[in-house]
Amino acid sequence: MQDSDKVMKYLKCLFVGLVVLFGASGADALELRGAMSVNMTSDTSANAKNMALAEARRQIVGDVLRQYADADAFNELFQTASANDLTALISSVSIDGEQISDTAYSANVSMVVDVDVAQQWLDKNGVQNWLPTSDSQDVFVVLATLSNRLGNWADLNRIAAEQNINLGVKNISGNVVRFELPVSARGNFTIAVRGAGWKYADKDGVLNIWK
Repeated sequence: MQDSDKVMKYLKCLFVGLVVLFGASGADALELRGAMSVNMTSDTSANAKNMALAEARRQIVGDVLRQYADADAFNELFQTASANDLTALISSVSIDGEQISDTAYSANVSMVVDVDVAQQWLDKNGVQNWLPTSDSQDVFVVLATLSNRLGNWADLNRIAAEQNINLGVKNISGNVVRFELPVSARGNFTIAVRGAGWKYADKDGVLNIWK
């Protein structure tokens, strides 16, 4: 076994069983909303509407959740997802600009994906994701890409110790470690990693860092 593999195996064993809360930054809960225009024809307007809403639901769910999940695993699950699976993920639907004829239907459709239901669905199907839960708004998510696994990880632990915070590890996948820190520590932690030579970027509240 290579040294790098031994390191990652050690880290996985070290943090197995660690229970942490998973959340988004900021005080407001994340709203997963998507919208699209639909235009469908069928033998009746009712069938056209049903087909249009099904198309909108699949498109919106895919566009929204793909941003918060491992792409390959999500795409594999999404390809086999049933209409019932996708319907269960939607918490609300709004429609405007509706136009109906005998055989056609068009409208602007907006849908909101239920964050908790979506996370449960992804977790149940083994899809790594970084969706926040509704009861964990006091932490933010960090995705750290370790080019030098042992050295980078030691560096992060040093920074955390200097900031008097604990690294709440949620998941290790390859050379990417996902952990969570208190929202109150976000500013100081970002400044500290930048000062240590790390690059960073914020994507939808998730702090991505790499070196």
